[in-house]
Amino acid sequence: MRILAAFIFSCALLFPLVADAYDVLVLQSRRDPAFDEALSGFRTGRNLSERLIVLADYVDVDITRIVREDQPALVLALGDKALEATRKLRQTPVVALISLGIHNRHTSHSNLTGIDMFAAPERYLTLFQGMRKHRIGLIFHPAKSGWYVQQARQIAQRMGIELVLREVSVPRDTLFHLSSLAGKVDALWMLPDSTAVTRETVEAYFRFSQEHNVPVVSFASAYLGLGAAAVLEIDRTELGRQAGDMSSAILKGAEASDIPLAYPHRVLLKTNPSVLKHLGITAEQAIMNPRE
Repeated sequence: MRILAAFIFSCALLFPLVADAYDVLVLQSRRDPAFDEALSGFRTGRNLSERLIVLADYVDVDITRIVREDQPALVLALGDKALEATRKLRQTPVVALISLGIHNRHTSHSNLTGIDMFAAPERYLTLFQGMRKHRIGLIFHPAKSGWYVQQARQIAQRMGIELVLREVSVPRDTLFHLSSLAGKVDALWMLPDSTAVTRETVEAYFRFSQEHNVPVVSFASAYLGLGAAAVLEIDRTELGRQAGDMSSAILKGAEASDIPLAYPHRVLLKTNPSVLKHLGITAEQAIMNPRE
């Protein structure tokens, strides 16, 4: 009986008989503080009506049907699962963020725009330059991060920095390629690549750092406690505001296809002073452009 009641309740939430009109359908992959921060930024200073669906709360959700019936002006997708749920939408504009798959999906969906999970390559390379590191090891999956590495390589060449690249197709390749970088790099660059950086491989980066006395520069503050010398972490509230600006432009008449994918505007530099001191890197070298 309880199961039946829960089913009816879920149906009432997902498929109301008469849906109130609203501006934005917010699809959130799961309940997570990171998504809450981004959504808070999205809402700041705007008075958009919305409907929020957290996909993890339901066994199955037919987003195509909801969009057809509710006809929101825009879908905001937070997370990879939310982005995947919009794959059949072709007319309704979709703004996506906190998703690693957005760049690859963007090539085949003209109604999709949004903000990448990667900080602009210049920001990492400027940090390496400040640390006086010029041979940077970078492990990546070509299908997931190749587009970014290509941009980074062009910029690195202009800055006199050599990227020592290693491609992986499965996580276990990372361990082999890390060992191949010994003596060939003076820093490691850890990207948000879900094949190169996994729960099974992440410790190997910091073990390499200790054994070869090279700094690891990563993308999330959680890695500082594991041994990263510095991280460039996305300001999620500002990320939401940036997505809000994109959405406002679309609601005023712009086409999603006219709004290119963007890098996050604001990225925060955080450092591990103990690791920096151990590696002989001064705070002044590491805090170049401390807040973009």
